[in-house]
Amino acid sequence: MQVIICGAGQVGYNIARYLSGEDADITIIDQSPELIAKITDSLDVKGMVGFASHPDVLERADAANADMVIAVTYADEVNMVACQVCHSIFEVPTKIARVRSQSYLDVMWSDLFSRDNMPIDVIISPEVEVARAIERRLQIPGAFDVHPLANGKVSMIGVHCTPETPILNTPLRQLTALFPELHIVIVGIWRDGQGIVPKPEDELKDGDDVYFVADTAHLARAMASFGHEEKEARRVIIIGGGNIGFNLATTIEKSHPHVAIKIIEVNKQRAEIVAQSLERSVVIHGDALDAEILEEAGAATAETVVAISNDDEVNILASLLAKRYGCQRAVTLINGASYGALVGTLGIDTVVSPRAITVSTILQHVRRGRIRSVHSISEGFGEVIEAEALETSSLVGVPIRDSDLPEGVLVGAIVRDEEVIIPRGDTVVQANDLVIIFAATAAVKKIEKIFAVKLEFF
Repeated sequence: MQVIICGAGQVGYNIARYLSGEDADITIIDQSPELIAKITDSLDVKGMVGFASHPDVLERADAANADMVIAVTYADEVNMVACQVCHSIFEVPTKIARVRSQSYLDVMWSDLFSRDNMPIDVIISPEVEVARAIERRLQIPGAFDVHPLANGKVSMIGVHCTPETPILNTPLRQLTALFPELHIVIVGIWRDGQGIVPKPEDELKDGDDVYFVADTAHLARAMASFGHEEKEARRVIIIGGGNIGFNLATTIEKSHPHVAIKIIEVNKQRAEIVAQSLERSVVIHGDALDAEILEEAGAATAETVVAISNDDEVNILASLLAKRYGCQRAVTLINGASYGALVGTLGIDTVVSPRAITVSTILQHVRRGRIRSVHSISEGFGEVIEAEALETSSLVGVPIRDSDLPEGVLVGAIVRDEEVIIPRGDTVVQANDLVIIFAATAAVKKIEKIFAVKLEFF
């Protein structure tokens, strides 16, 4: 697969990092010689310094033979024009663009990106995607990561293990016998900065981050098995009234009418705009690091604070202050990669990374075969993949224990018609089943081949 990536920032770099490990032929374009030098020094990719939307630059990047262009520069207009040029001149089959400005995304202008106007196949809005990700985390307190799969029938959940987690120090093979109604498969463990694809004899330890796949109908019971029985928050403080905060508040107002929202915004003009645009939310103009402002917002009685300003330091400190004043849980947006390992020890419950969410969303549209969706976890540990099993797949017709699955791969769930099956060793995958699989990064390419459409199928 030949891919052109426009933009060598954090998102562009991480997409290139994922794809370069899978033998993709990648060319990355950016105006910054420093960013291009950095990315070509660390990854097996071609780098070009230039303006990503200029036809001559794209021609030198061999756009005429590209299978896909992914435009993730900081300028929406550059991303859109790059896709337009790739379509009109070079006939690139798949075009993906990151678009931040909400004006372009207004439903009033929904046909702007149609094939007759500006033919972009996939529009990624980080602000919208991040707001959705935070909303999912608010619905399942105790989870630091949530991904709905199979149209919501199955969920992939990430939880922290604490000393109160009931299933610590128990071999995973015994969980089914001890908890026969526990409809989950533990697919990944993150321990001391290392990813582990668990084996039956492995045990969970205090401090582990655990990823499991569960039947959504049994999610409350699954969370209880990890010691999380918190109720959904009814009082939420949002710090930051930017696009993410506004999108999140709008979604909560529409979908969760029982939730009371207070928004703290430091910019007076922005606070007034947000206050006029929302119906039920209370907007407070002030500094979230000011004790009086946090008290006015009701930090002492709020269940959750969501810190999503555009300043990492403000988000971290405001989250810790809100928890100190009595708020039960903190969801904190952090853009910089350097803070990630630090914040968990400080007491922040959930870290949200716009970069990781954007990369994961884009990767869903890059994967091949009969793959419906892909969700990256722990930035490089692995991917949870939702794929349709065809008659020609080597996974079909044999018990899972006898199937030739690559090392680092676990089957988390099978959806057959409307039934969710939590697989065991003797479970047999049938043609047309929807299969939820966790694959460590090194095994992803092999999983794509298992679900690829072979010529003899036609």
